Amino acid sequence: MTHDWSDVPDRLARIAETPGANEVFGASGPAGHGWRAEPSLTTAELSELEDQVGVALPEEYRAFLLTVGRGGAGPAYGLFPARRVEGRWRWEGDGAELTVLDTLAQPFPYIAAFNPAAGLPAAPVPADFDSVAAFNAAEDAHWEKHDEIVYRPAHSVGLLYLCHLGCAQREALVVSGKSRGRMWADSTAEDCGFEPLVDDAGTELGFTQWYRRWLDRSEAELTDRAPHAW
Repeated sequence: MTHDWSDVPDRLARIAETPGANEVFGASGPAGHGWRAEPSLTTAELSELEDQVGVALPEEYRAFLLTVGRGGAGPAYGLFPARRVEGRWRWEGDGAELTVLDTLAQPFPYIAAFNPAAGLPAAPVPADFDSVAAFNAAEDAHWEKHDEIVYRPAHSVGLLYLCHLGCAQREALVVSGKSRGRMWADSTAEDCGFEPLVDDAGTELGFTQWYRRWLDRSEAELTDRAPHAW
């Protein structure tokens, strides 16, 4: 199957020149992508990256890396770029470290939304304790157990984190397992767990649909602001 990204560089350049482009969420500021895609990978670089992580990346994303860029302009604050650092490939960005490179080849364990925080007891409240010291001890124990369960590394094997939306909300591409090629949201920071990203009809999004939906919406937002811009 051919994944044609040939139109995207021109579309990004056109958006970048449109008045108001920097007002689109995630485009400006220190963390913004500025509508710039970083240089694409060569076939040799991509091959080396996949050899190091031990798994072939989903085809839609592979084609993007080879023809558009290794990261940069993209949903929310942009795509985490793949970079070689001291001979080793990795992704960089706010939350990119959540990708455990050594476990990318292991199957992501979920095919439906899953919340590891579901069923955990509520956090203790001061009114239930006779002293501040007792409350503090109970609170520390609660959150230690909470984090042990919610942030267990086994939840995110096979998951390649690609962008962040702020407030520790991230979106990721499943690279191994039954959900391979699908985009998922990681909202564990809000105790909402993991869930597949879907379109308006409820169909799960692959990388191409996810990226192009953002591109279409960005163009539509600018068109609404300036009807004659396009």
